[in-house]
Amino acid sequence: MEPTNTGHPDYFHKVVDCQWACPAHTDVPEYIRLIAQGRFTDAYLVNRKSNVFPGILGRVCDRPCEPACRRTRVEEKPVAICRLKRVAADQRDDVTPLLPKVPQLKNGKRIACVGAGCASLTVANDLLPLGYEITMFEQWGQAGGLMRTNIPSFRLPAQVLNEEIAMIVDRGVDLQLGARIESMQKLLSDGGFDAVFVGTGAPKGKELDLPGRKEGTANIHVGIDWLESLAFGHVDSIGKRVLIIGVGNTAMDCCRSSLRLGAADVKVMARKPRQYFKASAWELEDAEEERVEIVVNHSPRRFVLENGRLTGMVFDVLEYELDAAGRITSERVLREEFIAADDVILAIGQENAFPWIERDLGIEFDVWDVPKVDVKTFQSTRAGVFFGGDSAFGPKNIIWAVEHGHQAAISIHNHCQGKALDVRLAPGVNLQSRKMGMHEWSYANDYNPAERRLMPHVSLKERFKKIDIEVELGFTAEQVVAEVQRCLNCDVQTVFAAKLCIECDACIDICPVDCLTMTPNGTETELRGRLKAPATNLTQALYVSEPLKFTQRVMVKDEDLCVHCGLCAERCPTAAWDMQKSTIQWPHAVDGTEADQKAQPRVA
Repeated sequence: MEPTNTGHPDYFHKVVDCQWACPAHTDVPEYIRLIAQGRFTDAYLVNRKSNVFPGILGRVCDRPCEPACRRTRVEEKPVAICRLKRVAADQRDDVTPLLPKVPQLKNGKRIACVGAGCASLTVANDLLPLGYEITMFEQWGQAGGLMRTNIPSFRLPAQVLNEEIAMIVDRGVDLQLGARIESMQKLLSDGGFDAVFVGTGAPKGKELDLPGRKEGTANIHVGIDWLESLAFGHVDSIGKRVLIIGVGNTAMDCCRSSLRLGAADVKVMARKPRQYFKASAWELEDAEEERVEIVVNHSPRRFVLENGRLTGMVFDVLEYELDAAGRITSERVLREEFIAADDVILAIGQENAFPWIERDLGIEFDVWDVPKVDVKTFQSTRAGVFFGGDSAFGPKNIIWAVEHGHQAAISIHNHCQGKALDVRLAPGVNLQSRKMGMHEWSYANDYNPAERRLMPHVSLKERFKKIDIEVELGFTAEQVVAEVQRCLNCDVQTVFAAKLCIECDACIDICPVDCLTMTPNGTETELRGRLKAPATNLTQALYVSEPLKFTQRVMVKDEDLCVHCGLCAERCPTAAWDMQKSTIQWPHAVDGTEADQKAQPRVA
């Protein structure tokens, strides 16, 4: 094998599994270390640089980082990455003076953002410091998009939402509330904008066209519409027996909200077994803690009405056969079953809806009536019109929408400056030694066996008294101290200098996980076959050094096994091993724009 190119930004980025899994590339280990030092404001700013909404995402992020966490390789549960993000947000000082400055003199370019959700707000966050004028159109009376309308206040308090939105809007966004855009053509022709960003989400809930649907419409609700009505105070009650159809995160919000409106018996009806659920594991746990019953293998068949009023639903009870990989190979109906209900909430998915975009503007739509959007630039087939978040590629989650906003902002800047949209700064990586002395490092490298801390919750008796009581209380100071020590510092890399190695085997002898091997070079298959410990994860690359000077062997490290303890560097008598912090530079619109800004005329 050729020597590993550790200068390629993806190499060390992939080693920091949590950061690699995060769509916005948040520097997770760095902010956890800052929290460990009590530097909550600094930790918040590290978060905000990439994910924009640390307080919001510290409560409701879908947490793609946590399943990837390397801690799960030494024990079952990952570091509580998301909840530590909330710690930084809850304990920070005022960060307003520390945010990027917005120039008083603008660059003469005007951008329209349709929808005031997380993607549009990210675009504004990135473009305001570059001198762009942002006008944001929101159909409702408050900004926030689905963060406002689809996430209940017992999970995301309005105060947290308002504070983080204000950090963007108050810096110069012309926010027009109650301003529903009815015509893209009119916006393009009359608005005087240099670019338009569409961040309207996926605002249409999927229907369930079954017998009895139309007749029972008074007590059959579409989930996202019902949550929206709840958020704006248009709904304040529901029947005692409630069925939720679907088992995604929206379904979890619907069932828990129903309990707070007075429902006594709430069932979530799932068509498939539990391993196929779309809802996050922690959302399911929270719902079941509140005594929501989750019923599997029930497929809706028809709504049942008596004297014009809904009384329940009939379901097909299904049985599945699975293969060895857990895939469904067949299904059969065992019987029908009636389940009583006073109200039914449909939470079976969301779709994009663009009735306000005329079809003769050069914006092409696919067979599903979704705009064709470039996956790299986020531009539609009409130059200057961009999409992001759920409106671009369908429902995902907030952190994906944030990264869409970052990338769309780069494209909008390039478009307005007359540059090619696909010419973008490449990611980079910086390495800095953590060495403080001969065998001392400026990070804690002891393995802490502490188990994951449990989040304190408001008691079941208290949490249902009002709909806006936040259920999760946040970690205590003692819990924070314990949880931060569980991070394995995966961004502090073991960096090897082959020219200093004397091949004494000290590092190999001391490695607690046997991730190091010195062996003659060969093909990847050959090297993997000679490793001291078997390589079980073939998706993560091997590190292969240059030939060692005495025997021409190579040092091989299985990055999948390494826990970054630093013992190899402590033991090495020649300092061939060093512990170096890897910082991934993921470009945003502000990066590399100084020359562009100097070339632009300034207008008052």
